[in-house]
Amino acid sequence: MEILVAEHRADLDALAERFAVSRMTIHRDLDELESAGLLRKFRGGATIESGTRFESDFRFRERQGGATKAAVAAAALGLIEPGMTVMINDGSMAAVLGRMTVACRPLTVITNNCAVIDALRGETGITLIALGGVYSAKFNAFLGKVCEDSLAGLRADIGFISTPAVAGTEVFHMDDTVVRAKRAMMDAAGRRCLIVNHLRFGHAALHKLADLSEFDDIITDARPNPDAIAALDRAGLTLTIAPPEAAQ
Repeated sequence: MEILVAEHRADLDALAERFAVSRMTIHRDLDELESAGLLRKFRGGATIESGTRFESDFRFRERQGGATKAAVAAAALGLIEPGMTVMINDGSMAAVLGRMTVACRPLTVITNNCAVIDALRGETGITLIALGGVYSAKFNAFLGKVCEDSLAGLRADIGFISTPAVAGTEVFHMDDTVVRAKRAMMDAAGRRCLIVNHLRFGHAALHKLADLSEFDDIITDARPNPDAIAALDRAGLTLTIAPPEAAQ
């Protein structure tokens, strides 16, 4: 897993040589790790890069792309004003934003993201509403019917939604339970902001979350691929690119 975190993917033969074991031993190890939801196997190796049905474990995602996440989160922070009620969903980029919200207090923060809960629970000037539900270690968040029902009775000035996949003008996620929680947050937010890594454009996943037109703001860290830009232009959608200095 340390190799995959550093290199994103690994070759089966290279792993067998590195650990001085047989290919079958590596196969079995990768099968176990895949069953635990930690990686995705492909012919001849494994990866922690997202696929249509796979998103890597939160513990690994939070260790990647720190500068990118900080830049996007800092740009998103500009939409928050003291006194607001803010919703923040699951995800490692959203966790960075959650930690930054102390700069805008007083605030009410509603979240199912355990990293945000941990960061804000002792902060003065932050009224923290922690959403319950079934805990998912993979997403480090509370999900399911209890979470969704709680959101149905709440209202926020703005909701921040993250995603691992944007294809054309559609937003996707691999897990239907996560999709339902994100949709419930969108329904409860007066303004909706999508925060997304530019490398996530041009990728689809199993479940459609939303159309990009459902968001008031779309914030990313760099200009995505030309096809993605063309799709946004055709739809008349504006993309906000966070300046690198925003992370400082």
